[in-house]
Order: sequence, then C-alpha cells, then structure tokens
Amino acid sequence: MKVTFFEDRNFQGRSYDCMGDSGDFSSYLNCCHSCRVESGCWMMYDHPNYMGNGYFFKRGEYADYMSMFGMSNCIRSCCMIPMHRGSYRMRIYERDNFMGQMYEMMDDCDNIMDRYHMSHCQSCHVMDGHWLMYEQPHYRGRMSYFRPGEYRSFSNMGGMRFMSMRRIMDSWY
Repeated sequence: MKVTFFEDRNFQGRSYDCMGDSGDFSSYLNCCHSCRVESGCWMMYDHPNYMGNGYFFKRGEYADYMSMFGMSNCIRSCCMIPMHRGSYRMRIYERDNFMGQMYEMMDDCDNIMDRYHMSHCQSCHVMDGHWLMYEQPHYRGRMSYFRPGEYRSFSNMGGMRFMSMRRIMDSWY
C-alpha cells in the first residue's frame, strides 16, 4: 500500500511517500494539495491524529482533490484500510448503546429510511468487513470509516447522523 502526497496541486512541490498510517505528516509537508494513490484504500483527514473530516481515497490520481471534494483544509493525517476478503456484516441500531430497532446488513444501503423506515442510526456493531457510512442518502455528505468493532454512540462523532452505508470492496484496491 502506498500513497504519495504533494505540497502543491497537480503533483508539484515537495512530496512525501507514505506506506502506512500517519497521524501527522506536517513535519514532511507544509500542506498537501494533491496525491497519487498507487495502491490500497485510504482515509484522509484534514486534521492531525485522524481527526476532522474524513475522505475516502482509492487507487488513482487526485491532482486537485480540494476542489473535487469541496475541502477547505488540506490533508494532515491518513490511515490505510486493510483489504478484506470474505463476508460483510454489520448491525445498525436506532439509538445509542445498541438500543431501539436493530437491522443486520450484509450489503450496501443507499437509504436507511427507504429500506428500514429508520430515520437514522446512532450505534452499530461491525462484525465483518470495512464500511463507509455517510450522513446523507445515496452515499453523499460527510463520511466515516468503520472497521470491525463496537460503536456504542455516534454522538461523540460531531453529531453525525448516518443515512447510507457502503462496503469497502477488495475490487477497489
């Protein structure tokens, strides 16, 4: 897995090759305005230590991702998303601490309101696979990355309410 960050747009300026998680690469670059993902899938964050808004990047060239994603800040940290082969399974809950209505998902959902008649989810348990969850239907708006684990409350995630979910597939690598 490898991504190369560039200080300026169009792959110009100083560069930094990254082959794993990086909590703060400001010591290598003043700011990052373009990147080339040579392999793997990555979550990029506009603040150090995997904080702030998250953006999903898969293999490809991003000459000016700030205008592409509508970002106001540059990338400050990143984490690689391990490839997953096998089944995908996640339980979403209507309220914090796995309370309220529960639905088990094994595939993408472009709108939880349409599919489950659920206005939003406030907690989840990812049993298998890696998932992206979006604040708006049809995979739009701010997103967060979820690896296998228990997520008891989304209220500590900046008040995000998730309305659509997508599996991170091995074909994206």
